Amino acid sequence: MRCLRFTAAPLFLLAIWVGAAQADASREVYGPFQEILEQFVTEKDLAGGGLVSAFDYAAATDQAKTLQTLASQREALAKFELSGLEGKAESVAFWINAYNFFMLNQILTERPDGELVESVWDYGGRVNPFVDNVFEREKFVIDGKEYSLDQMEKQILLGKDYADRGWKDARVHFAVNCAAVGCPPLRGSLYTADSLESLLAENTRRAFLTHYHLKVEGETLYVTELFKWYEDDFKEAAGSRQAFIQEWVDASLAERVAQTSTMTFIDYDWSLNRPSNFAEFR
Repeated sequence: MRCLRFTAAPLFLLAIWVGAAQADASREVYGPFQEILEQFVTEKDLAGGGLVSAFDYAAATDQAKTLQTLASQREALAKFELSGLEGKAESVAFWINAYNFFMLNQILTERPDGELVESVWDYGGRVNPFVDNVFEREKFVIDGKEYSLDQMEKQILLGKDYADRGWKDARVHFAVNCAAVGCPPLRGSLYTADSLESLLAENTRRAFLTHYHLKVEGETLYVTELFKWYEDDFKEAAGSRQAFIQEWVDASLAERVAQTSTMTFIDYDWSLNRPSNFAEFR
């Protein structure tokens, strides 16, 4: 618990103490990850208001310091005490950052024959069903315990405990990044308790303004396959998948979505989210 006992003191000192008591876990522990994001993530604003981002894996692997920075972040998370997380915003932000960091860490540190994978499925699963896919591997250490990416997303962020607390938020699907072109954009900054709400809203809205996640053609609504895989989460959040979309898209687009009668899924592009795999960065 990050708390302090207050005694009589000038108001300005009291304010300093309160600020210290409200320090954010993500800012405290994810310093090395922030360095990685600032150096190698490029966000691109699209003409219609959408947002895409790419990670420069080539530049990251060319720098010897990158492996040291990754190791520093892994060590910090291994020692971090989860009991210190306070409240919904801090906890949700922490686990989103954990997912995004460990996904990048996986790609940058496990390079078959010294080469980057072309897709996360190269590690196993679809290509080699006899090997656990990258989402199922319990190898990412936080507070001395090994977690998988699936556990972070499906059992913690979107799991029963958070649901019971009122912390479950379907917009998390637009924040955790699976290192693929078809994923919602990886941001160049951390999620924090203060920025969580604005980033969840912005990521969801701006993802819908890209062809990777939503298109309307006549009465047909084309949406990312996230709405097929996680249908229950979106129904729980808004009553239906279409209602969720209408809630988070711009008003003019919401009217067009409301007029559709058929939902079709856009093929998910699992290519690594490197700049050369995006038309927007060529």
